[in-house]
Amino acid sequence: MKLLLVVAAALLDADNRVLIAQRPEGKQLAGLWEFPGGKIDPGERPEESLIRELREELGITVKEACLAPLTFASFAYEDFHLLMPLYVCRRWEGFVQSREGQALKWVHPRELRSYPMPPADEPLIPPLMELVG
Repeated sequence: MKLLLVVAAALLDADNRVLIAQRPEGKQLAGLWEFPGGKIDPGERPEESLIRELREELGITVKEACLAPLTFASFAYEDFHLLMPLYVCRRWEGFVQSREGQALKWVHPRELRSYPMPPADEPLIPPLMELVG
């Protein structure tokens, strides 16, 4: 089974709300909500990949020192196995904006279960809830 490495960020604002993005039409798992991030390119470290993805998807600049690893997901989909570290980020430069047509929402972690998410993202919710209380 193919191993797919992706990386995600829990961007937390001053009110401890986390940013989620809705997967656009035409993509696998379209309509589901997820944490921003994406695939790790060959030769990239997870932090480098996440910094690149946040710049491309949301137009923000994140410094590596502002990324704190929180937890990870390991999930077997039908045709691949996904491994996804989740980093917490509370500081960035610029304003979060949708650069790929995806809907964005700031929600309190306790509200995350109200949004349909890919199965791999669901185990990431409890550690995030525990972090912000």
